[in-house]
Amino acid sequence: MAGNRSNEGELNKQRELFTDDLITVSQYTQEKANRSRLAVESFYAQALLQCAERENRKIENEQKMNKMGLSEVEKEIRRKSQAEKETNFLRLRRTRLTVSDFQSLKVIGRGAFGEVRLVQKVDTGHIYAMKILKKLDMLEKEQTAHVRAERDILSMADCEWVVTMYYSFQDRINLYLVMEFLPGGDMMTLLIKKEILSEEETRFFIAETALAIQAIHNMNFIHRDVKPDNLLLDAKGHIKLSDFGLCTGLKSIHRTEHYKNWPSRLPKDFVSKPFESKRKAETWKKNRRAYAYSTVGTPDYIAPEVFLPTGYTKTCDWWSLGVIMYEMLIGYPPFCSETPQETYRKVINFQQSLTFPPEIPISSHARTTIKKLICECDRRLGNERGIEEIKVLPFFNGTDWEHIRHTPSPIRVEVRGIADTSNFDDFPDAEMAFPEVHEESEIQALAPPDKGEFLHYTFQRFQNLTYKINESELRPTAEEVLSISHDGNK
Repeated sequence: MAGNRSNEGELNKQRELFTDDLITVSQYTQEKANRSRLAVESFYAQALLQCAERENRKIENEQKMNKMGLSEVEKEIRRKSQAEKETNFLRLRRTRLTVSDFQSLKVIGRGAFGEVRLVQKVDTGHIYAMKILKKLDMLEKEQTAHVRAERDILSMADCEWVVTMYYSFQDRINLYLVMEFLPGGDMMTLLIKKEILSEEETRFFIAETALAIQAIHNMNFIHRDVKPDNLLLDAKGHIKLSDFGLCTGLKSIHRTEHYKNWPSRLPKDFVSKPFESKRKAETWKKNRRAYAYSTVGTPDYIAPEVFLPTGYTKTCDWWSLGVIMYEMLIGYPPFCSETPQETYRKVINFQQSLTFPPEIPISSHARTTIKKLICECDRRLGNERGIEEIKVLPFFNGTDWEHIRHTPSPIRVEVRGIADTSNFDDFPDAEMAFPEVHEESEIQALAPPDKGEFLHYTFQRFQNLTYKINESELRPTAEEVLSISHDGNK
């Protein structure tokens, strides 16, 4: 018995020592252990993903060859060619990209957390749009998850309705997303220029936007903030959706706590003034671009359930579609107000605040479509069968949904070359070249401590790396880009 008590006492002492050791582990050690765990998990996740992607490319190649009716000899030649591409891809993947691999041509966009530049890849001459984000800003404003979300979504997306990302990489100071450059600008700029669209034009762009939203939903993602700023136009005037997780998450308007001190109910004496449409349109046009570049933004396009603790589903994107359709036809969003706070109250109380100005007539089919999109989420179009519920609406009669991307856009986009920036804002105060940081002290001041938040951020698209530019393709110089842009903005 005495021996058993002695053994139990010794075990208790060991447990106490073990517990004490756990408690006294330093924060540095914990962070180091967490970083190691994340590194291992991320490494194997990336390895499995790359293996799956390689297998999918192999299957796609076999399917293409079968459709082409190739002989076994021809198939073997193509298999060897594919194997060589895969080998080159693995080698190129190990090549570390830096900003020195690109020449900066012009700043074409600017926001609270970074900027977008038109760039040219030095070795191929390809033109891209490069989004640059400061790591320190991302960490300080708790946007790491949203930045990662955009990178992950764009790396997975491979369809005609989503902007294509070709590379992502980082240095000690910044994160870089290198995407296709769409010279048509964005829908926000188009609406500012034209003020309102015809029903024919609206039908076309809303149909394309609906297809883009459905493409995202098919990938099991919810955009949450579909708005004209995020609808980019290619050289032929067709839409592509952009800004996944980035614009959505970077703005505090997408978090409920941003509104916790704002009254949610409309004042008792609230009356919608339908005859103020001209003044509303002028005010909206004046403030719209400022909202786009601010961190506060505006909740005009966000579904009410996104702000509420009850949660939201994919139908919140169909609400945004209805708001955009209203703006295209009327000239401003339905809940447009002097302040974001007032807009928020109108969105939450949309049953009372959604009105149609009588001096701007629209068809009954258009009005019905909008009201079926801007409504309670359980009654909203798209709630059960997605875009199929929208396709059958009378407003879209005559729409060729299957071939719409190959039909002419009702609004011609003026594009004079592959690097024409005339459809984008000018930033005359911006330096054309990348900002240079040479001193280690400068780098330390701008770079956050590396704790693994941006681990395995790098991405390179297979199709892009194995493609060699045709030597006859136009390679504009920086001077030519500036010349085209200045001429187009006159």
